[in-house]
Amino acid sequence: MQKIRVLIRKLEQNDIQEIAEAFHAIGWDKPVSQYERYYMEQVDKIRDVYIAFVKGEFAGYLTICWTSTYGAFREGNIPEIVDFNVLPGYRRQGIGTQLVEKAESEIANVSPIAGIGVGMDSDYGSAQRLYVLRGYVPDGRGLHYRGHYPMYGEKITVDASLAIYLTKKLK
Repeated sequence: MQKIRVLIRKLEQNDIQEIAEAFHAIGWDKPVSQYERYYMEQVDKIRDVYIAFVKGEFAGYLTICWTSTYGAFREGNIPEIVDFNVLPGYRRQGIGTQLVEKAESEIANVSPIAGIGVGMDSDYGSAQRLYVLRGYVPDGRGLHYRGHYPMYGEKITVDASLAIYLTKKLK
């Protein structure tokens, strides 16, 4: 597959409204306040936000949390790719791959390992495949749900909080 030409750059304050509107148009709850927070966290060097444009149109983004909220990554000083979204009309064109490549390149400047969490329901199927194909492997701790690792036989709800965390050795 030939790579589509994508401009990837850091979030700027004047991008916020366009991003929120793009997600609102497809019925996703990603309000302006979320991106305002992300922008301030970027200013404070807590998170970096990379956004993708195709022919001047917003297509997707991801963020890098330099100190993960996931305990195993935080303890291991593993930066985490978080909140990775490509708009449905831009999927399967290599945009997500290019965003992940950018994130891995930035993470490699400070860490030999990148981390990412992925949901376990079918809504995350494409992301699960992408991460495995890019060389991410489970961190070996099993499923994680709302701050803990569920034990065998424990009843939990399959929702966006149920995830498995993956790592990739860079370089």
